[in-house]
Amino acid sequence: MIRNILYVFQYDKPGVIRAVFWEWVHGMFIAAPSGILLVVLWELFEEVPDIQMIWITIGSMALLFRGQIYVAKKAMLSSNLTTYEMGRKIRLALGNKLQKLSLGYYKKRDPGDLASIVLQDVANFENIFGHSVTNITNALFGTVILSAFLIFIDWRLATTLIVALSIAIPLIRFSKWLVEKYGKKHIRARNATSARFLEYVQGIRYIKSYGMTGERFRSLDKALVDLRKESIRVEAIPGPVILSAGVVFEVFFILMIWLALYYFTNGTLGIPTFIAFLIIGYRLYEPMKILMVEYPILSYMNVSLRRVIEVLESKEQEVGKNLTPQSYDIRFENVDFSYTNEKKVLTDISFYAPANTMTALVGPSGSGKTTITALMARFWDIRKGKISIGGISLQDMSPTTVYGLISEVFQDVYLFDDSIYNNIRIGNPHAGAEKIHQVAQKAQVLEFADTLPKGLNTKVGEGGSKLSGGQKQRISIARALLKDAPIVLLDEATASLDPENEIYIQDAISELVKHKTVIVIAHKLATIRQADNILVLDKGRLIESGKHEALLQQNGLYTKLWTTQQKSVGWKFTSHLKTFNEDVS
Repeated sequence: MIRNILYVFQYDKPGVIRAVFWEWVHGMFIAAPSGILLVVLWELFEEVPDIQMIWITIGSMALLFRGQIYVAKKAMLSSNLTTYEMGRKIRLALGNKLQKLSLGYYKKRDPGDLASIVLQDVANFENIFGHSVTNITNALFGTVILSAFLIFIDWRLATTLIVALSIAIPLIRFSKWLVEKYGKKHIRARNATSARFLEYVQGIRYIKSYGMTGERFRSLDKALVDLRKESIRVEAIPGPVILSAGVVFEVFFILMIWLALYYFTNGTLGIPTFIAFLIIGYRLYEPMKILMVEYPILSYMNVSLRRVIEVLESKEQEVGKNLTPQSYDIRFENVDFSYTNEKKVLTDISFYAPANTMTALVGPSGSGKTTITALMARFWDIRKGKISIGGISLQDMSPTTVYGLISEVFQDVYLFDDSIYNNIRIGNPHAGAEKIHQVAQKAQVLEFADTLPKGLNTKVGEGGSKLSGGQKQRISIARALLKDAPIVLLDEATASLDPENEIYIQDAISELVKHKTVIVIAHKLATIRQADNILVLDKGRLIESGKHEALLQQNGLYTKLWTTQQKSVGWKFTSHLKTFNEDVS
């Protein structure tokens, strides 16, 4: 726990030092009235009490109270400002870190889990650290000061009280272990519930159509039941251990009173000392009772901190030598690839795509087409073989350089909840309004944008929810046109569009790929008949390559795919339509 807390201290060391200083000063002001009260009591037990001294002492308590208010304010502000400043910097650090990780990292992690780390786990740190650390600092400081003071007054009674601490501390540490153990399960259940609820909302259309709403949506119901169970466990199981530590304090305080009475009757203990232990002796346990509650809570925060630090310490994608190619031909040489420790997705892939040509990737689903384009964009790094652009290995180029060379237009388009204009502008944030309007016109975006009340300033909704698939595709192409990268990756951008939209998209793509090195994933083989080279993949292997006519003559997998598609061009319903027509007539 200490290591994790010290790790996050680096995000605002001066603030932490300042906050701890004010907490210590605050602890001294809290403890001071007890010492002043003892001075008054001892003076009252003198044969001739100094009344003036008593009034001066009482007056100083009023001044201390005023000072305590000021110090408490400074301590609270310093602690909270430091905590939320660290939270802000940690979130920024997480955002910067996530940008530097390969997509392979995201394949291993649930996106909902990563969102939970950035939002909920950092929020756990802020909410708990800002309060628990303050209380724990005061508790430790107060316990040390009061213990030293009581030992100075009477070591025998003080030792009795301190023995209770030695018994209670292991119980508190055990409760910490329980909180960490069940806290991990609680956080997993919380994340699973968030993921299932998001799935429920996003898939509500299908859930309603299949009658799975409410309790019939079992996965969400189960996640909520698990969260309830883990929430009870993380509270209820450590609870009795914490209460037992409180019982230890009460028992040893009673034992201390019994010993004090024994020493008093034997004449070895004075009344002022007896009263001092009755008043301050019990206060010795007050900080520890705070610690009993706060330390396990801090342990729960530690679980969240470990998740945050795990991301911050994740291995980044290799930066490379920041080289930039002078030409844009692409070469794969004996490339093998697998996701994490799974079976190979690509095996011994070798091909050459000259600059300013179109290379098509075809093959059954799962044959590795999308993986090849992802490797070209350096979303993952290969372990065997070599991929190069312009003769320079991708590993020798920084990921940022590679991303700058490539524009992508995929079948599934994601748009940000912003205007059409700003979604296009992502392609080149430095582009002016005139250039953005030019690419919007070339990509056929103005065809529909001009019919909207706010034109290009119309908000598209989250993910582009307010637009049709064809409209989103045109914005995606406009974005790629604005970027004007020398390499274009297309993942069958027209596969799920209606004929009218498909014409618009084809025209826009024709404008996009002029004088570019184009790699296209094709499902409709008729769209890539004029490709300079067609690569046929099956089960992660390159089994055929060549132009359309040459591949048909080989009578291999490409011929089979082509023949199958040609037969299915004119397919239609028969028996059901016939029955329907008969019923109508």
